[in-house]
Order: sequence, then C-alpha cells, then structure tokens
Amino acid sequence: MIPKKVDTVNIKGMPRTDAETSLLDLIHAVMHSVRSLQSQGPDEPALQGLTPMEGRVLGFFARHPGATLRDLVQHSGRDKAQLARLIKSLRERELLQAQETCRDRRQVRLGLTAAGERAQQALQQQAQALEQRAVTGLGREAQQQLRRGLLQMQTNLTPEDSAKD
Repeated sequence: MIPKKVDTVNIKGMPRTDAETSLLDLIHAVMHSVRSLQSQGPDEPALQGLTPMEGRVLGFFARHPGATLRDLVQHSGRDKAQLARLIKSLRERELLQAQETCRDRRQVRLGLTAAGERAQQALQQQAQALEQRAVTGLGREAQQQLRRGLLQMQTNLTPEDSAKD
C-alpha cells in the first residue's frame, strides 16, 4: 500500500503569523492536518478502511458498553439512519457485537468485540501520538490554556437548547 501524503492544499499559502490568520482558519488547518495524518494510520488490519466517524462510534461503545443506537443518536446528535448504517457496517466487520435485551427484543445493546477492542486501542494510541506531536513545543501551562480556550469556544458555539440537555 502506498502511503498517503499529507494534503496541504488548505494549509499552504495560509498566513503564518497570529495577526494575519483567524482562529477558525487555524483550527480548520489543524484538524485538516490531523485528519490527513489519521488517514495514514497504523498498519493495524482492523483499522483498514475505518472512517473517522466509525472510529468515533467505536470510541462511544468503548466508553459506554451496552449502550443502544438510541443512546448513540442522543449523544452525537447525528441522523439515526446514518448511525444505523455505521453500526451495521461495524457489526459486519466484526468490530461491534449486539445483544438483544430480555424485555424488548427490538432494543439491542452494543459492545466491542475483541477485534473492536484492538481497533479502539490502536485508535487511542494513534490519537495520543498525534496529540503529543501537535503540542510539541508547548509547555504544560500553554497546553492547559489552549484546552480552556477551546472548551470555552465549544461552549460559546453550542446551541442554547442543546446546552440544556
């Protein structure tokens, strides 16, 4: 497999000084770089062809074993049909397993398979390595300040009706 090169089409030509670049443009450029590097991914067979959204779904079920599609929809705010297709794909790839509940056979609880756990661990390792690379040169206080600033931006951009949930 030929490794992908990092796509810099949205990064090259951007002004490099703080005064010339908007924060949103910088955030976009950072996320574009992260996505490009994630697509190169480790050689873990379970990660072959895994989309970023599928990775987030695996992460959700790793953190919430036994959760349902409905739980995922409420958590993510994504379209139920889109998530159902993602879950079906992950089950077909034997990364997720389902268990019907005794009370309601239509309600299916989902969890990671052993292969799903391996994929999730590989994704976590990849994310940690990318984060370490991204914050190289930033001291502990600068990292904490960046984290606080980004959390505040997220709060500012959260619609008020969903912030009440």
